[in-house]
Amino acid sequence: MILQSIFTWAPMILIALFNGILRKSWYSKRLDELHAHQVSTASGLLLFSIYIWAAINLWPLESAQQAWMMGFIWLGLTVGFEFFFGHYGTGRSWERFLRDYNLLAGRLWPLIPLWLTVAPYVFYRLGN
Repeated sequence: MILQSIFTWAPMILIALFNGILRKSWYSKRLDELHAHQVSTASGLLLFSIYIWAAINLWPLESAQQAWMMGFIWLGLTVGFEFFFGHYGTGRSWERFLRDYNLLAGRLWPLIPLWLTVAPYVFYRLGN
């Protein structure tokens, strides 16, 4: 289960990079920074949903417990990757990361890790 979770999570890095390129090259040229962030979060949720649906159908989960385990592994990998690669690899400040988690300021990023946590269970239930 752990290897399946890591294996199915890894392509999400490419999805996130593609979505970031969309934000930089398309949304942010037409929208202010906050709205570009919000549209990018929505497109990210859509892209991740399509991928997760396909992955769960290709490699079906055997139980709700397995689905939840996958979701929590994805959460840990996503937040760990974002914070460690984003901070140490790109030099973004800790303040910038924490700002993206502020729902009260209209920052919708927390919806991504939340969705990655519950999506395996949602798609498992839809498939049963």
